[in-house]
Amino acid sequence: MAPTREEQIRQAVTADLPVVRAVTDAAYRPYVERIGVVPQPMEADHAADVAAGKVFVTGDPVVGLVVLEAFADHLFLDSIAVHPDAHGSGVGRRLLRFVDARARALGLCEVRLYTNAMMRENQRIYPKYGYDVVERRVDGPYDRVHYRKRLL
Repeated sequence: MAPTREEQIRQAVTADLPVVRAVTDAAYRPYVERIGVVPQPMEADHAADVAAGKVFVTGDPVVGLVVLEAFADHLFLDSIAVHPDAHGSGVGRRLLRFVDARARALGLCEVRLYTNAMMRENQRIYPKYGYDVVERRVDGPYDRVHYRKRLL
């Protein structure tokens, strides 16, 4: 995959659905064997999320995305996906900065997310961006580590 020519982050549209699915699958597929179940983002209703305005993409071609949901007291980062060919290029960092900016724009002072306990890489990344572990909880087949970031 060639480097992205466009760094803008924009709201996904219906025409982005194939790439939203492809990037999500490529980003999460490596975890299937490790965690023993299909990661929830791979089974998400991408069409409904795009239609609801929850999905934001970056790159031309698209190489990264976030799925966000605003609540009264926080912004929930439901999923972040970066195509493996774009790892190390700053896409994830740019998306995480966007999440903070989006929360602030919505008047929210906290971002929450969770990751599977077996996705050890994520547990090293999130604290570097200001996220604190809140709890570890099993939700059905998923052993999750919950994080919170308070924005100033």
